[in-house]
Amino acid sequence: MGLSNRRAHPTSKPMKRAALILAMMMPLPATAHPHIFVDTGFEFIVNADNELTHVRVSWTYDDLYSLLLAEEFELDQDGDGALTPEEDRILSGFDMQWIKGYNGDLVILQNGQELSLSWPIEYTGTMEDGRVTTTHLRAVSERPLLTQAIEVKPFDATYYTAYEVTRPVTVTGTRDCIHQTALPDMDAALVQLQQELAQMDPNMDPEDAGFPPMGEKFASTVMLQCAAP
Repeated sequence: MGLSNRRAHPTSKPMKRAALILAMMMPLPATAHPHIFVDTGFEFIVNADNELTHVRVSWTYDDLYSLLLAEEFELDQDGDGALTPEEDRILSGFDMQWIKGYNGDLVILQNGQELSLSWPIEYTGTMEDGRVTTTHLRAVSERPLLTQAIEVKPFDATYYTAYEVTRPVTVTGTRDCIHQTALPDMDAALVQLQQELAQMDPNMDPEDAGFPPMGEKFASTVMLQCAAP
């Protein structure tokens, strides 16, 4: 259901066409409407040379989606909002069924170049206070030296899922790093999106018309930089 299917890019051309037409007809706040909301956090793992070797990603799903997951997997039968170890094992990896080419809704840039990330490993799943949280680990192929800053952007290009960096952001392996999170200018992003949509022909296929990738416009950006080793 839901997210695992989204990992397989279920958004069809007719759905995109409908979204394009509706976005052009509706008031500005309705031009983009995510269906799943995810509180996101990161652990950046750095070696002794201050190279980024791995990033651990945590996703905490909104209350409604967490409830749907609990119902689908028949979890939390006692209704206390927490899972048993066996239920954790059932939930672990449910959102790791990625299709080839899927980037995990995560882009890491250094000097404008996107870094290559491995397939997810060491994934976990649990529920606390009625909300599902999963984690997974990804290796960074280039092992960039963090004396030059990196930009980390979690986003779903289709904006079906909205990611917000509200969970902890930590660095493991060194104390000589600083990070900060820049929030998007939502009003400016909405105005820009509506301007782009207004220039399109709603009768055309959205991909042929250049349907704008909405998600990045609303993405938070984590900036990380470390001192020379």
